[in-house]
Amino acid sequence: IMVERFLSQTSFSSQEDFIKNLKINVPENFNFAYDVVDAYAEEQPDRKALLWTNDQGAEIQFTFADMKRWSDKTANFLAEQGIGRGDMVMVILKRHYQFWFTILALHKLGAVIIPATFMLQKHDIVYRANAATIKAVVCTSDGDIAEQVDEALPECPSIETRIIVNGKRDGWDDFMTDMEKADSHLERVDTKYYEPMIVYFS
Repeated sequence: IMVERFLSQTSFSSQEDFIKNLKINVPENFNFAYDVVDAYAEEQPDRKALLWTNDQGAEIQFTFADMKRWSDKTANFLAEQGIGRGDMVMVILKRHYQFWFTILALHKLGAVIIPATFMLQKHDIVYRANAATIKAVVCTSDGDIAEQVDEALPECPSIETRIIVNGKRDGWDDFMTDMEKADSHLERVDTKYYEPMIVYFS
């Protein structure tokens, strides 16, 4: 059982027992994407990991093996774009399933995801990009959010890479096309459990 790998005790007789004896064992190089998602992929590859649906009735089932494969390919694709450990990446993907490939991939690389709403305007993007020194943006083609990013770009000197999902746009890399071409073998990056994984603006 996965939880038993990280807890010294998993059942408790009382709240007092829980408070006294709950011990979380976290290796220094613990990484959720490698040590939980990929571990399931190795041991139970056909186990269901994600059911994605949309308003149009489309439905896709992903197993843990699928999540490992696609997140590894996404990580290699992002690494080819120069994204690595400690880099800040704004991700504006609504509820596209590619969000889950991307968050796992960034975690595997030791990069930091900044999830953001598709309702941001130019000034919101400028503020976030400069406050967090955002290096890359992964963005939906839905609506006008990619246009808002482009308008903000002259005031965002740290942004080097723009990647679009479910569409094409001048000056942007095509997520699905380039990700599918990427290598499916990923060498583990030696991340530490105390390094940042996610940053929210609220």
